[in-house]
Amino acid sequence: MPRVTTAVVLVAAGSGSRLGSPFPKAFVSLEGKTLLQHCVERLGEWSRPHTVVLVVPEGWQEPARALLTSSPGARVVTGGATRTASVRAGLAALGEDTDVVLIHDAARVLMPLDVFDRVVEAVEAGAPGAIPHVLVVDTLVRISPETLITEGGPNRDELGGVQTPQGFVASKLIAAYEAVAGDFSDDAAVMREAGHDVVGVAGDVRGFKITYPEDLTRAASVLGASVTPLVGVAMDVHQFDENTPLRLAGLTWEGEKGLSGHSDGDVVLHAIVDAALQAARLGDLGEHFGVDRPEFAGADSSVFLSHALSLLHAQGLRVSSVGVQVIGNAPKIGPRRLEAQETLTALVGAPVALSATTTDGLGLTGRGEGVAAIATVVLSTT
Repeated sequence: MPRVTTAVVLVAAGSGSRLGSPFPKAFVSLEGKTLLQHCVERLGEWSRPHTVVLVVPEGWQEPARALLTSSPGARVVTGGATRTASVRAGLAALGEDTDVVLIHDAARVLMPLDVFDRVVEAVEAGAPGAIPHVLVVDTLVRISPETLITEGGPNRDELGGVQTPQGFVASKLIAAYEAVAGDFSDDAAVMREAGHDVVGVAGDVRGFKITYPEDLTRAASVLGASVTPLVGVAMDVHQFDENTPLRLAGLTWEGEKGLSGHSDGDVVLHAIVDAALQAARLGDLGEHFGVDRPEFAGADSSVFLSHALSLLHAQGLRVSSVGVQVIGNAPKIGPRRLEAQETLTALVGAPVALSATTTDGLGLTGRGEGVAAIATVVLSTT
């Protein structure tokens, strides 16, 4: 057997008081299974070799052990009165061969396994610790105890919502917990208090923490939801500019007139980005990369695509397929169609089909004044 170097401490010792349950939170039922069972089964599907330590309330050790019949090497320990005390108990149960430890809240039952991979990979790349986070989408304000809005809050573009699993070099986290006193809201705070840097990786909106009864309803909806694709359709048009090189479909077209625009004018990439944002209900191209953003002047449009893909990922979405039709007299797409498709597929990370047509002399493109593109983007959950 390969040496197990990764361990997951599953913190499941919290009460269910805010859920209105007489049972500890991890033993509350969701779609016929306890939250803890959902977590253990999900970890059982993780391809990376690992061991598991369950931290549960006093008196709940046997129900927890019953979940681990197919998890050799797993352990169950009793938690403490606080999260910090429970994590300490879990760390004390780790084997000496543990190099990377993940601390995960059992209340985050829907966290995808690719987030676990990203956290471990960041630690293996040299970070003392790594935490997943998601974008803050709500405007934040400061309020008084009387719920009066007292002042505007921090810039949400500089904030992220912290999730678990949080991953660390095991020896450093153990030493950090031994060195600090008091209670902490998460393990990254313990590491920072001990003087270690912690990096962020992309989290996932599905990893929300079940705290209130409405969270159970939301989780049940996600678990029972049918996989319905999201579809966006968008068009982009640019006129020709003889003084600039032509960028189209991610390629440079030598000897052809370029397209005017705030960026490189690639109408194909612009249409794809716009359609993807539309499908995800994340606004449009102008909202994110408009002419009022000087940092995007002359930018390669693949930058827009990369940013849009990161926004999708933060929402738990990915591109499944793309279809694009180029409309114009020039350049002739046919000779480079396959090359363009391969380039776009690599950029998007999903199959892209490209075609071309003309308007039989009608309109702007028919008069040879520019090029248009219409894109259809299909999204699905990751």
